[in-house]
Order: sequence, then structure tokens, then C-alpha cells
Amino acid sequence: MARQYRSDRLSQEIEKEVSDILRRRVRDPRVEGVTITGVDVTGDLQQAKIYYSILSDKASDDQKTKAGLEKASGLIRKELGSRLSIYKTPELSFIRDESVQYGDKIDQLLNKLNRD
Repeated sequence: MARQYRSDRLSQEIEKEVSDILRRRVRDPRVEGVTITGVDVTGDLQQAKIYYSILSDKASDDQKTKAGLEKASGLIRKELGSRLSIYKTPELSFIRDESVQYGDKIDQLLNKLNRD
């Protein structure tokens, strides 16, 4: 139980810090407008999946953003290591959060049903 609490707490800290790092330290124009929506850390605290969303629905923008995040992952991990008080900084992987688009699609369907 304590291990789950620790990984949840670390997930929250990583989410907060990565958002701050992207806003203040990363200068890559490909990652402007990226919102961190969640972080999942494995039980052994060695890997972190960082979920992000962007406002654009274009596949090309998604690829550019993914490439920008992968390019900046070394800087982000280094900054996380200096900001967090943990023994080893987890490896980062960035995954696009599709829940925003899914929620928008559901909202459109509900609006369509209400009009009919």
C-alpha cells in the first residue's frame, strides 16, 4: 500500500514539474501549447508514462510535437533529477492523450441527439 502511495505522489510531482519545465526551459517551438494531462509511474519507479494533449487535430502536428518531446526528454529528465529528491530519475515516455478528442466526439454526438 505504501508503495502505491509513493508512486501516486511521484506521478503528481512529475506532472507538475514537467509542465513547468516545458513552459520555462524548453525552447523548441514544436512543444509550445502542450498540456500534460497525467503521469503513470511504474511500481518500481523506474519508468514514467507522460500523457499530453495538444489543441490541433492534425496528424502532422502530432508527429512534430512527439518528435519535439522526444528530443527534449533528456533535458526534461535532467531537470527532473535536480528538482526531485529521488534516487534514480525514471525513464520518460510521452504518449498522446486521446481522451480530449474522445470527449469532444461524445459531446458532439450528445448535441446531435438533443437536436433531433
